[in-house]
Amino acid sequence: MIKVLSIIGTRPEAIKIAPVIKLLQSRSSRVISKVAVTAQHREMMDQVLRLFDINPHHDLDVMVDNQTPTQVAAMALSRLEPILEYERPDWVLVQGDTTTTMAAAIAAFYARARVGHVEAGLRTRDKWQPFPEELNRRVAGVVADIHFAPTETARQNLLRESVNPETILITGNPVIDALQWAAELPLEDETLNAILPENPNVRLILLTAHRRENFGEGIENICQAVREICLRYGDDICVVYPVHPNPNVEIPVRKLLAELSQVKLLPPLGYHSLVQLLKRSYLVLTDSGGIQEEAPSLGKPVLVLREVTERPEAVTAGTVRLVGTDRDRIVSAFQELWEDERRYEQMAQAVNPYGDGRAAERIVNALLGEKVEEFSAL
Repeated sequence: MIKVLSIIGTRPEAIKIAPVIKLLQSRSSRVISKVAVTAQHREMMDQVLRLFDINPHHDLDVMVDNQTPTQVAAMALSRLEPILEYERPDWVLVQGDTTTTMAAAIAAFYARARVGHVEAGLRTRDKWQPFPEELNRRVAGVVADIHFAPTETARQNLLRESVNPETILITGNPVIDALQWAAELPLEDETLNAILPENPNVRLILLTAHRRENFGEGIENICQAVREICLRYGDDICVVYPVHPNPNVEIPVRKLLAELSQVKLLPPLGYHSLVQLLKRSYLVLTDSGGIQEEAPSLGKPVLVLREVTERPEAVTAGTVRLVGTDRDRIVSAFQELWEDERRYEQMAQAVNPYGDGRAAERIVNALLGEKVEEFSAL
């Protein structure tokens, strides 16, 4: 028997590690699976846990209004210490690059527990982009005893940092496991059903923008670009924007977009509703990391509202295009996909390099010491 403590703080972490936790729970004859949440993002994370029927054993409840990364890290470190002392896990699983991830990895190291890092090896090599995620994942990578890299590119990033190759396993990303499961569920969100366009000729555009590095001018430029797009294409377009509650996002978004009839501003959607919205979208505008991986699995071109991405595989594969936050670049790239059917089909039909739906299986088997066949996108 081994004991595995999975530590989660935000919705993206919960989505990506949920398939791993569910599989760990199913192996109860060999695994004691425990879950701790910092609740860095309370409501949005809880939606995902309910969807996957995951009941945490420990809840640190660190969320406060407009909290800083320093506050999250300090509270998570101090509140995880007694939990690690009580549980004494063989493995601590952390996912991705949030402040919770970094703090949990350090706390596990102090407790002398082995750390498995899910979605390891993503890099931009610019510690300020994205902030604070780039530094968070580098710190987790230094601590980790096993690195579950989603792709060969991620493995190479780790090797360049002198990580022992025997500790790296290419698994694919478990977000694809979660996506495939959620995409098969029926849509029961009445709010979302009510705003979806009935006219099949109206193209639905999913917009998400909330990253910290885009606060201020970046968010304003994105909104100005969306205004111009809506004015240009009129009633042929419907933009659905689930707006993050952070006032640095919500205030400028509502100021610049609220009066446009083609734009539907919604509160943050549950994961299932977001996946169903992705399925119905024509294309996606986003600064999200996870959506860069999810949308291509559903054949949706993605315009990434960032200057750099830690997911270059999608750029190489042709499923996403970096456009930054410059108004003219966004409008130009959107116009090309809207008006050039051949270019749109090239992006929509590109191969997704991020997974085959078996990442959780590979991760759990590795923790159990079983032989694992690595993921390959080829």
